[in-house]
Amino acid sequence: MKRLNVGILAHVDAGKTTTVEQILYSFGQLRNLGSVDKGSTQTDFLAVERERGITVTASSVDFEFDDILISIIDTPGHMDFTGEVERTLSVLDGAVLVVSAAEGIQSQTERFWRALRELEIPTMIFLNKVDRLGCDPAQIVTMLKKEFSNAIIPLTTVENAGSTAATLTNDLLSEVNILALCEQDDDLMEAYLSDEHLTEEQLTRSLVKQVQTDKAYPLIHGASVIGLGIKQLVKAMKTYFPVNSLKPTGEPHGIVYKIEHDKMFGKIAHIRLYQGQLSSRDEVTLYRAGEVAYQGKISQIRKIQGAKHKDIGQFSGNEIAAVCGLTDAKIGDTIGQDFKAKRVQISEPLFTVGVHGPPGKERELLKAISELSDEDPLMDYIFHQEVGELVIRIMGKVQVEILEYLLLERYQLTVTFSEPAVIYKETVTQTGIGLERYTMPKPCWAVVKLKIEPLLVGSGYQFESTIGDNILHLRYQRHVEASLQDAIKQGRLGWEVTDIKVTLIDGEDHHIHTHPLDFFLATPIALMKALEDAGSTLLEPLVKFKMRANEEHLGKIISQILSMRGEFTTPVIENEKIELEAIVPVATSMDYSIQFSSLTSGRGIITSEFYGYQPCPLELGKIAPRIGIDPLDRDKWILHRRGALM
Repeated sequence: MKRLNVGILAHVDAGKTTTVEQILYSFGQLRNLGSVDKGSTQTDFLAVERERGITVTASSVDFEFDDILISIIDTPGHMDFTGEVERTLSVLDGAVLVVSAAEGIQSQTERFWRALRELEIPTMIFLNKVDRLGCDPAQIVTMLKKEFSNAIIPLTTVENAGSTAATLTNDLLSEVNILALCEQDDDLMEAYLSDEHLTEEQLTRSLVKQVQTDKAYPLIHGASVIGLGIKQLVKAMKTYFPVNSLKPTGEPHGIVYKIEHDKMFGKIAHIRLYQGQLSSRDEVTLYRAGEVAYQGKISQIRKIQGAKHKDIGQFSGNEIAAVCGLTDAKIGDTIGQDFKAKRVQISEPLFTVGVHGPPGKERELLKAISELSDEDPLMDYIFHQEVGELVIRIMGKVQVEILEYLLLERYQLTVTFSEPAVIYKETVTQTGIGLERYTMPKPCWAVVKLKIEPLLVGSGYQFESTIGDNILHLRYQRHVEASLQDAIKQGRLGWEVTDIKVTLIDGEDHHIHTHPLDFFLATPIALMKALEDAGSTLLEPLVKFKMRANEEHLGKIISQILSMRGEFTTPVIENEKIELEAIVPVATSMDYSIQFSSLTSGRGIITSEFYGYQPCPLELGKIAPRIGIDPLDRDKWILHRRGALM
């Protein structure tokens, strides 16, 4: 039986999970239709998902259609759980983007569309809720073509839109669709211009080719709550997405895209294989950044069906399965050293919160957060042992509420969180040099000389060594590199240092006196000296808003943008409607979507996305207090690292 792995993506409340439920019901996987409102759907099976009515983690279910086993992956729609979508994209053969005919393009809709285009994943659109009173599907299609692509090809039209009496008719042969397909197909254009009668078979063949080369995007109308358009959608999946045969031969190649934990079996790694075969008791080598990261033995292979699973013993290329026994697996690990999966970053955590657990439960809390961070690597955490403070990076307030629930439900830990704080970063604008000679008190010997240079905004952190093994032993150079990874998390302004290149330009060890940990002590001092020499600059996160509202609100909107220290594009005015974009600091605009909705009485449209980091005057940003001992307080730092000062 052939295989097809399809992701279902949507902005929250567009009807994504209901669409999956209707697919399973329509194709015989369910006896009774579940409901998001009643908390009875197959893919939202976690207690917190059913209670809150939102998808928190990606969940897979299978169903058969003709000779194909289709695996559907239902992904979260709320922006706080976008990381789960990022990880899922790397394993898909195709994606269905669910768009509400009542709300149209929303912030996550636009974000997911761009990610799908960047990865060139074959995509179709399911225009849901055409039964909703007051909806205008034709207007939404026009907007989708304008904002996304003119190569969106509606395969259906709607009659009696806005009521439960809505029906669909086939629209592939419409003149508009023919012209759109001809633009990307020279042979089809030649036939059209020669007045040849184009058949449905010709158009379908052309559309298949264009979908699978990321040039065209079919659109199906529907209303999931009443099952309208569901069978047309699944038929379109089979027709237009690339269906694969099993590929059990060759060296195994695959990727770990999801991690979860089981009370009995421990860590479970969800893996998409692209070729080869894995069986229970196989030894597996996982690679991270092209290097061997972990070797382990598979204890069980599971096929997941929502909340249920069964032991299948083995799986092959083009299948997805959950693998037990790989205790040190990480999301993004690959099977096969030369295998690389395409990845895209959709969003970035912009806030931190402190996590405070019950007295005497610090170790249990740290273990729980470590496990949850394994499942969501974007939720990075730092435990400042010196002051006993645990800080995590988050996407937003809803994620905090879910974390509170999970810590209580899974780990029986009652916790509180500090108020979210904006994550600033810091960089340098000129070159700096830092030299540390740690040669006393004996036994010790570590000399480190670093040069730091500014990089373009958004470049991140880079490391290079320009010295040979004859100057500083290679293993100590690796110690310097490893130490820097941790040291850059707190710069002179208390924030992570980014957009810099750090070069190890000199060093010295001693064949008798050097202790293996000496360079972990000396490197942070050298880095801080280099940062002090270069001078640190604060970076603040920015968000980009796209707004559409009545012309009468323009003056007030511009006033609000300016009050938030924002910049905006020239407004476009058409039919008494205005459209404009604004770049605004996150710190001043955390609740702006609510203000905008209030200003426009809920009739305006606003989408937002992370824009990046830019320099910010110190007086307009925030300097973070140093957690722990400053390496520039050299005597205390040495005593602390040598265990003489706690």
